[in-house]
Amino acid sequence: MDQRASGDISPFRFFTKEEWGTLRADTPLTLDREDVRRMEGMGERVSMDEVAKIYLPLSRLLSLYVASAQALFHTTETFLGGQNHKKMPFIIGLAGSVAVGKSTTARILQALLARWPNHPKVDLVTTDGFLLPNATLEREELMERKGFPESYDVQALLRFLSEIKAGRGEVRAPLYSHLTYDVLEDQHVVVDQPDILILEGLNVLQPGRLPRDGKAIPFVSDFFDFSIYIDAPEDVIRRWYVERFRTLRETAFRDPASYFHRYAAIGEEEAVRIAGEIWARTNLVNLRDNILPTRQRANLILSKGADHAIEWVALRKL
Repeated sequence: MDQRASGDISPFRFFTKEEWGTLRADTPLTLDREDVRRMEGMGERVSMDEVAKIYLPLSRLLSLYVASAQALFHTTETFLGGQNHKKMPFIIGLAGSVAVGKSTTARILQALLARWPNHPKVDLVTTDGFLLPNATLEREELMERKGFPESYDVQALLRFLSEIKAGRGEVRAPLYSHLTYDVLEDQHVVVDQPDILILEGLNVLQPGRLPRDGKAIPFVSDFFDFSIYIDAPEDVIRRWYVERFRTLRETAFRDPASYFHRYAAIGEEEAVRIAGEIWARTNLVNLRDNILPTRQRANLILSKGADHAIEWVALRKL
């Protein structure tokens, strides 16, 4: 169902690509074709027209939000006597299905935002590193539900975000290998007081179980200053997932170290069948049960068509 049909009672304002594009005002485009090509995910082609009409206005909006948040933080510190001089990072959450293009969007936004004068340091972290190790998932019989909310070390993710929001330096996030399909033991990325942190993941808008004592911060999204959901029809995302699986069969799966190396030698028809089964058994269930229901919690929705291009934008009303 097209969400725009109920626009009169919706908490969102809807924009076509052309309408949204006018909101860039006189913001200069600071990326070129080669920059964007390096950021594109597998099977994706982001046009410069889309960068100019979708991502550039979005970077302008986010820059205004960041400036307002920084001003409010300094105003509050003045009220409190100016005792805390630590930087307060602005955190952006980015959610959506497997294969919908979250990583590409995150990388383009990171590059554009880092070129604004008031927030030159923009870090990007994915929640993949906070997945439980495969050994734990196997022991707890959760391998078939990898990517579901219960497959993450949510407490570790909440601690990470709490330390970032507190302005602490050199906060470590675990790394994940898509080759071995597992968390990398004793390997981390260090996040050191960024102006902006983009957190990208499947379930970052997922509500958690409320703490009975009312003391803990229950939701990852409680740390977000702004959130984005990447949307597309189910059948379209399924096609993208199968296409990506077919491409990986010819590339990464051929590496003997790959967790999916066993699929490298199968035929084309068998690859399509297996990819479809994995999608239906795991990713579609996760999308319907956990990811899609969080769409309306986002501040902004980017809705894609069959060619990966963003067709319309929904911005939550203030």
